[in-house]
Amino acid sequence: MAKMMFEAINRQGTYTTKYDDAKKKFGTDDLLPLWVADMDLASPLCVQETIRKRAAHPLYGYTVYPDAYYEAIQNWMMKRFDWTVDRESIVPCYGVVPSINFAITAYSKEDDGIMIQTPLYPPFAGSVKHKKRRVFDNTLLYENGKYQIDFEDFEAKAKESTLFLLCSPHNPSGRTWNKEELEKIIDICIEHDVIIISDEIHADVIYEKMHHSVGSFEKMKHRCVILNAPSKTFNIAGLNTSFAIIPDKKLREAYRLEQNKSGITNGNPFGIEALISAYSEGEMWLEQLKVHLASNISCVKTFLLKHQLPIDAVPTEATFLMWLDCKKMGLSHEALLHFFIDDAKLGLNDGKSFGKTGEGFMRLNIGTSRKILEEAMERLLHAYREKL
Repeated sequence: MAKMMFEAINRQGTYTTKYDDAKKKFGTDDLLPLWVADMDLASPLCVQETIRKRAAHPLYGYTVYPDAYYEAIQNWMMKRFDWTVDRESIVPCYGVVPSINFAITAYSKEDDGIMIQTPLYPPFAGSVKHKKRRVFDNTLLYENGKYQIDFEDFEAKAKESTLFLLCSPHNPSGRTWNKEELEKIIDICIEHDVIIISDEIHADVIYEKMHHSVGSFEKMKHRCVILNAPSKTFNIAGLNTSFAIIPDKKLREAYRLEQNKSGITNGNPFGIEALISAYSEGEMWLEQLKVHLASNISCVKTFLLKHQLPIDAVPTEATFLMWLDCKKMGLSHEALLHFFIDDAKLGLNDGKSFGKTGEGFMRLNIGTSRKILEEAMERLLHAYREKL
C-alpha cells in the first residue's frame, strides 16, 4: 500500500460541530478549532466507497444489523486485541455516551455510588449526576508529568461503589493502562462486587503499548460491559454506530431492557456499512494514520521544547488528543482561556471541564494536517512572545 498523505479537509459549512459550532462555544469564529474529538482527516477510501455505493440505492429505510456487522466486530477484536468475542455478547448501540447512561440505569439505583477517575471526559460525571447517583472520584495522581492510579483510594471508594466507569485508554491524559494496572482494578472490583463499564472507544489509536480490554480477562467475564465503536478510529462519529460487548447473559438482558426503553434501537444504514468496511478493509489505513498522528505529537513536543514555552505535554500513549500542562505559565485558569482564545486564536478544550484537577490544563486535538498544527504552534508562540 502506497504511503498516504493525511491532509486536512475543509469542513466549514458541513454542519460539523468542530467548525460550525465554534463561534457558539468560543464567542468568535476567527480561531483554529482544535477541540472536538474527531479528525480533520478523510475517512479511509474503502469507507467512502462503501457509503457511496449504499447511497446509490434510493431507499434509506429501517435497517437491521446483518451477520457481516457482528462478524466484522468479532474479527477486529481478535486481530487487534487477541480477544475472542461470542456473537451473542455483541449488542448494537447508537453511541458510547448513551450506552453509559443505559448501563448506569440498568445496574444501579438512585444514590448509589459510581466511581470515576478525573480528569475525565465530561459526560462520565455528567451521566452519573443526571441519573441522580453519587460521583466517587478516584482522582488520578499526577506525578513527574505522568498520571497514575491511586490504588489505596481506589479500594476505599470501591467499598462504597456499585459501578466503576473506566476510560481505557484514558481521555484526556492519553494513558494506556497496562495489564498489571488492569489486574489490580479487576481484583479490587471483584472483591467488592463492583461492575466495570469500560469505554474503549480510543483503543485502536495506541502508539507503542498494547491495549488490553477488560472484557478479555476471563475472571471479569460476568462483571463487565465493554463499549466501543469505529467512530474515533476511522473518523465516522457522525454515523452514530457503536456496540457493547456484554459476555454475561444477565447483564446483557438488563442492558438491552434499558436501551429498548429509550427507543434507540434502529440501525443507521450508512453507519452499519461503514463499520463493516472499516473493520474489514481499514487496517492498513489505520497503521499509516497512527504514524501520522505520532509524528504530529512529536512535532508539538519538539516545538514546545525548542522555543522553551512554559507548557509541558503529558506523554500521549494513546488517542489523538494531547493534554497540555500550562501551569508554568503562571496564569489563572480564566486568564489561560483568554490567552488561548483571544491572544493565540486557538480553540482547545478547557481543561477544567474535565474536572477540578484539569485546572491549568488544555486539551489539544492533533488529528489534523501538519500544516494546520504548525500554524497553531506559531500562533501559540507569537501570542506568548507578545505577553512577555
